[in-house]
Amino acid sequence: MSQFKGYISKIESFATADGPGIRTVVFLSGCTLRCLYCHNPDMWEPTNGVSTTPQELFDRIKRFKPYYKEKGGVTFCGGEPLFQSQFLLEVIKLCKADGIHVTLDTAGVGNPMYFDEILDHTDLILLDFKGVDASSFERMTKVRESSSPLFLEKAQAKEIKLWIRYVIVPGENDTLEHMDKLAEKVRKLNYVEKVELLPYHTLGDVKYDKLGIENPLKDVDGMDKDYCKFLQDYLNQQLGWQ
Repeated sequence: MSQFKGYISKIESFATADGPGIRTVVFLSGCTLRCLYCHNPDMWEPTNGVSTTPQELFDRIKRFKPYYKEKGGVTFCGGEPLFQSQFLLEVIKLCKADGIHVTLDTAGVGNPMYFDEILDHTDLILLDFKGVDASSFERMTKVRESSSPLFLEKAQAKEIKLWIRYVIVPGENDTLEHMDKLAEKVRKLNYVEKVELLPYHTLGDVKYDKLGIENPLKDVDGMDKDYCKFLQDYLNQQLGWQ
């Protein structure tokens, strides 16, 4: 086993909101996106956090295996987990060999040469949609859409289940017209089990202040949860899920 190291920002145990069942959530360091609504700017830098080998991280994940039971497992997020593609691959190989369910919470941004093998060891993708087209992706992330379409294409070919997540930001993507465009994009996909609209919140504001980073949404209030639910109900109706 290779002893090269990766970096993790933190690990949460007994999580229930990041995939099915009880899960261990591993936050990998590093991300090339600069999303308007990012609440983890402290995870942008690739070497922020604790260095660890794949085996060391797997050993920590395995400790909680008795609690995973049939539905639980491990979820890798970040940051962007595909930023450390080689490290991620080595860890999920160990997890799958031990029968642990693997979920990736990702925008599909990483090194394409690892996509096939990573997806071969992935059970579920929590796909972070950043926009309904290339233009809105770039507006939301400040970078051009690159590997995301290829990642999604490969995931579709391998018939991997998808949970789509979409952050709703006041004044950016909170209209019924935008929901129509989102529904149109989702309809073109297979293996989608759910689409979750997540209301933008301001809990990350303190991190921007602490790091001395300009917060692009510093003057924007958190998304109204009732209105976000209204949009969710409308979207579900457009998708024929109600």
